[in-house]
Amino acid sequence: MDVYYHDLFTFPLPRGHRFPIQKYAMLRQRLVEEGIIRLEDLHVPAPASDDQLLLVHSQEYLHKLKNGGLTEKEIRRLGFPWSLDLVERSRRSVGSTIAACRSALENGLAASLAGGTHHAFPDHGQGFCVLNDVAVAVRVMQKENRAERALIVDCDVHQGNGTAAIFEGDPRVFTFSVHGAKNFPFRKSQSDLDIDLPDGTGDDEYLAALEDGLEKALDEADAEWVIYLAGADPYNGDRLGRLSLTKSGLAQRDRLVLERSRQRGLPVAVVMSGGYGEDVNDTVDIHFQTVRLAVEFSD
Repeated sequence: MDVYYHDLFTFPLPRGHRFPIQKYAMLRQRLVEEGIIRLEDLHVPAPASDDQLLLVHSQEYLHKLKNGGLTEKEIRRLGFPWSLDLVERSRRSVGSTIAACRSALENGLAASLAGGTHHAFPDHGQGFCVLNDVAVAVRVMQKENRAERALIVDCDVHQGNGTAAIFEGDPRVFTFSVHGAKNFPFRKSQSDLDIDLPDGTGDDEYLAALEDGLEKALDEADAEWVIYLAGADPYNGDRLGRLSLTKSGLAQRDRLVLERSRQRGLPVAVVMSGGYGEDVNDTVDIHFQTVRLAVEFSD
């Protein structure tokens, strides 16, 4: 199985910032050290080009990003201080998701060790999401005539509001989000299928809701491939999660999505999405088990 990552693991952040940027380098290192991924199966693809980004994002927003033209309000909404490193890292993350989708469509399964920036809208970023990698990847696959109909399965604890808004009314893309009802974003967009879960939802309730929703989404989407946002933030030790899943429950979640997709003969591109554990090692554990399961399914 091909795995994609960007090699810009850091960018300037103020002291005490809540985003655990170190998780990406830690995940890559652990996957290699434990022999889950061979070095020859790790790839650094090209960053997303302007033409690719403009399939989703507005010219004005891209110009602001490239030239440091975001207002203070836009920067606060984004959640990151602007820097050229931030923009370059975001381009590389989008490029990794594009590459993972190409590989999944060719080989059945692929993963990016980043991505899932589902709060980014065409004209602004939000909630630690600068560019919407999944939306851009879908549009690139369509433009390259690789596939038309996508199912986006978003299991990040926060609703994929940017992705839902981008594809609203597009019958070729089915958006399915399982998330905390009272969590960010507090003004949610309308996905094709939303499952809103109360605070404190545990493994059994979550998995039952996911299984039911997944069957509906797979039936209605008539998709050619799945993009799976495997967030680590439904974990009960996540600072921003408010749900109560265990690591075992999250592994069952991953297995359920991969199994049901395989039963339908659908390729899957996996992206990591969010994770803000009280201990960053817990977040890395969860992302690690997602990739490990994907590798097992690809054998």
